[in-house]
Amino acid sequence: MRWTPGGRSGNLEDQRGGGGFGGGGLKLGIGGTLLLLILSFIFKQDFFAMLDGGQAGSPQEQSRPVNDPQEEPMVQFVSFVLDDTQATWKQVFANNGGQYRDAKLVLFREGVRSACGTAPSAVGPFYCPGDEKVYVDLSFYDELKQRFGAPGDFAQAYVLAHEIGHHVQHLMGTDKKVRQAMENNPGAKNQYSVRMELQADCYAGVWGHATNQRKILEAGDVDEAMNAASSIGDDRLQKMGRGQVSPDSFTHGTSAQRKEWFQRGFESGDVSACNTFQ
Repeated sequence: MRWTPGGRSGNLEDQRGGGGFGGGGLKLGIGGTLLLLILSFIFKQDFFAMLDGGQAGSPQEQSRPVNDPQEEPMVQFVSFVLDDTQATWKQVFANNGGQYRDAKLVLFREGVRSACGTAPSAVGPFYCPGDEKVYVDLSFYDELKQRFGAPGDFAQAYVLAHEIGHHVQHLMGTDKKVRQAMENNPGAKNQYSVRMELQADCYAGVWGHATNQRKILEAGDVDEAMNAASSIGDDRLQKMGRGQVSPDSFTHGTSAQRKEWFQRGFESGDVSACNTFQ
């Protein structure tokens, strides 16, 4: 991506200095952690706290300083992506007679408390509608490159744009409608979760379309995003973690679905192309 380092976003909250949690409690794999986060997101209850009787644990001493010079380039990059993504959505909302409200981005290490409950870094980046904040441990981007084989700055940008896509869903009232649908049809919870996640992928593609129109993208950037979307599909994650795939337990969509919906948003640049609920 073509971007110029230039400081931090005004919507950035830095909690890397000790806003996390420690202690014991039940240890979850990535699948269990993702499921609890989705339930907390949809039903606005702290499902993580239920595992340890509602006690989140005490703040943990961090080994690195808040303003780690090695992380500063990444802090400035996510600041750029955050501001650029939200500027795009402000324009989209304005064009449709609406008003966009900024989300905040919280940086943390190891674990964090949010209005949706407490969550470890293992859950990856997530959005909480209760406080309208995106939560990111910057170490996830190293994992994205090394463990999941998805390097590149636009791969990293796609992940953040996906989470802002959840904020867009919240502002549009999509999450409220999905919550009601889940309550009416509990057996379809995972299916509704998949549709929510694929729509956020499509919304990330809508932003990608806008960056391409403004000549921000470079050769290979779209491939990086598509590779990232494919790398974190449910089927691939389950294959990596369990050695087998269980479609009935999917919560985010397959690698092919995630690529497909990102591409729909990217090629059209149109929010109406992102109706995954049809």
